Amino acid sequence: MEGSSSSSSSSSPSSAIFYDFLDRMRNPASLDLVRSIKSFIVSFSFYAANPENDGKRVQEFFTTMEDSIRDHPLWAGATDQEVESAMEGLEKYVMTKLFSRTFSSFPEDAKTDLEVSQKIHLLQTFLKPEHLDIPLVLRNEASWLLAEKELQKINAFKSPREKLLCIMNCCKVINNLLLNASMSENHVLAGADDFLPVLIYVTIKANPPQLHSNLKFIQLYRRQAKLVSEAAYYLTNLVSAKTFISELNAKSLSIDEIEFEESMQAARLTNEETQKEATPSPEEMTSSQGHADPGPSARLHDKEARGASNYPYMDKEAGDLTIGDVERLLSVYKEVVTKYTGLCTAFRQLSFSRIENHVTTLEDRNVLLPVSKETGTNSDQRDGE
Repeated sequence: MEGSSSSSSSSSPSSAIFYDFLDRMRNPASLDLVRSIKSFIVSFSFYAANPENDGKRVQEFFTTMEDSIRDHPLWAGATDQEVESAMEGLEKYVMTKLFSRTFSSFPEDAKTDLEVSQKIHLLQTFLKPEHLDIPLVLRNEASWLLAEKELQKINAFKSPREKLLCIMNCCKVINNLLLNASMSENHVLAGADDFLPVLIYVTIKANPPQLHSNLKFIQLYRRQAKLVSEAAYYLTNLVSAKTFISELNAKSLSIDEIEFEESMQAARLTNEETQKEATPSPEEMTSSQGHADPGPSARLHDKEARGASNYPYMDKEAGDLTIGDVERLLSVYKEVVTKYTGLCTAFRQLSFSRIENHVTTLEDRNVLLPVSKETGTNSDQRDGE
């Protein structure tokens, strides 16, 4: 069964497992394993990208390497848990190296990611728990927010195991919510009939980046022996949630069909209006190209003016608002929160990318090569996440 962390899959046990693997690979006695690993990684460039074939190739390599590790002198007398830890380190190392080739490697994947994200963005503007028949006893905003945050971490990692742990942590929060409700509120648990609607709602609220590609990556490249029991159950439920959202229509929800279509259309119009306001017209672009740079002060004033048009309530007082402003104000609020969340995600990914590049440089110098113990100690200060 998968291990988990209450906060992040980059916990110290994960780091220890990874670096124990790297330490063993630095041992001169591991040269045959090192050559096999490097040869496999290089061989990927010889084949045309194909997710299903790539997944099969990776799974076969993991199976072969597990047998090799069990028979290797470095693991003589090792327990099953020690061999398992070595395989976890191997999976993380290999899939981090192959990430750019294996993650969202086809245009169809990127297209599906965009479609799902856009569909969720529209649903966020009006979907309520009652539309998914979620009982009042299970409506806990604090628990939902925690589950959303766990799910939103999924894009911060490059190994299948760590991505899967994000899903499991999210689902465990929901599962705990259900258990607490059954004990404190005498709510009779209905299994998936209770769990799945809450997971769908949390997924819509979270709108995790590249959801389709992340699920596909885990399904293809997480070692199949680990996609069992609790891990398999939670992964299957999120795949079902994604499919439900992709195919969702009025008949999928407890909502009047006309109300659903009107809400979706209103959301689309709001998105289009926002995009138009954010994009300069051809006339504005032509005009700006025909004039000299007005200077920093004028540019700042222009930015402020354009910002005011995007957010017309900045200079308003409470008494200035009317009932008719509520819908537009809510839309603007959601737009600001969406952009803020996107910027936070982009910043985290940028920081993570810089860390990865730094660690990759260290690995290229030290990992999988016999080095002195002093050098190994210096390069073990951080996890490669």
